[in-house]
Amino acid sequence: MKVLIINGPNLNLLGTREPEIYGTVSMEAYLKNLKSEFQTHELKYYQSNIEGELINRLQEDDFDAVVINPGAFTHYSYAIADCLKNIRKPKIEVHISNIYKREEFRQKSVTAACTDAVLSGFGMDGYRLALLSLK
Repeated sequence: MKVLIINGPNLNLLGTREPEIYGTVSMEAYLKNLKSEFQTHELKYYQSNIEGELINRLQEDDFDAVVINPGAFTHYSYAIADCLKNIRKPKIEVHISNIYKREEFRQKSVTAACTDAVLSGFGMDGYRLALLSLK
């Protein structure tokens, strides 16, 4: 199975960004562990701080499933939500922190309704749990 793991804005800073919320492990280091554990999957990773670039990547349609952490776009990107609506493959939204325990504006996801499941608050392990669900 080809799985696209896609991260939105500021998630390129994982490992150094607010470690009390996001931890101290970089996405690159965590991705190595995922690839080792899920050797039967082809894991592709993409991150951008630019909304249109995320949409363009999703529209490439070269994957069997998507694990997406839209970052701040979660809360207001109807463009990403519309893009996800048109993907007819498994889609799982992941949030490292529990967005429902954070600031009020972070407690709403406009993209969640366009995915099959949401994992929130499991730390980086949310990506792993998402992959486990894609059997």
